[in-house]
Amino acid sequence: MGNFKKNNYRDKSRDNSQEVNTEEVQNNGQIEGRNPVIEAFRAGVTIDKVFILEGCRDGAINTILREAKKNNTIYYFVNKERLNELSLTGHHQGVIAKCAEGTYGTLDDIFAKAEEKGEPPFVFILEDAKRKEQQPFIVILDEIEDPHNLGAIIRTANVSGAHGVIIEKRHAAGITPVVAKTSAGAINFTPVVKVTNINRTIEELKEKGLWIACADMDGENMYTANLSGAIGIVIGNEGSGVSKLVRKNCDFTVSIPVRGEIESLNASVAAGVLAYEVVRARTM
Repeated sequence: MGNFKKNNYRDKSRDNSQEVNTEEVQNNGQIEGRNPVIEAFRAGVTIDKVFILEGCRDGAINTILREAKKNNTIYYFVNKERLNELSLTGHHQGVIAKCAEGTYGTLDDIFAKAEEKGEPPFVFILEDAKRKEQQPFIVILDEIEDPHNLGAIIRTANVSGAHGVIIEKRHAAGITPVVAKTSAGAINFTPVVKVTNINRTIEELKEKGLWIACADMDGENMYTANLSGAIGIVIGNEGSGVSKLVRKNCDFTVSIPVRGEIESLNASVAAGVLAYEVVRARTM
């Protein structure tokens, strides 16, 4: 893969590092950090250029160089000052990759992921208990604004086996370098779909046979709620929670038991708790 021929490989020393175009890499197609860059290569993401701290030749850097050569990707060795200038997160770990556009997926990608795992949607209720885990699991985010929360939720979605994450176009965080880094590479494997209207999307998912559960303090205790089968979990805004219209459009609400003085969890933590309750319900 890649858009460059092998004779385009170039090593940049300190003297030549000024040739790097800073503005060229400052967009949402930038990935920072060693593991995120490695995972992006391995996931088949098209990376146009990689900027590497000069003098670095440890195992992770050598892996990145091998992947760059294999994929015909240009790489540059630059000094620390230049990497700091290029960095959008401040935590580049000596590596910054500039990727081709096209980060977001589609609903079809989510269902293709489920099909790939042998877990396609079933519109009809199945009596065979073993079939209940062969159903799509989707995380739906209603106006999540913090990019760190978004990245953490994408990471949790991947680890818990969710087939995709749905976010809103307006009033919500999108995929940025911070999100990509916080996801620890999960963004390369779990489709993230940006939609214009969450409610319309929920209706479409319900037509495909999914039950939609809304995370809400006044909902049914998650330990007694039925979270098995084809399901979408809706996580709301960090401050105001799930909007009234979205909550009304869900099939039921579910709550996380609270035993302390603080009444609510961080959005990404709540997503993790509920995601693993879904895992428990699908495997028991």
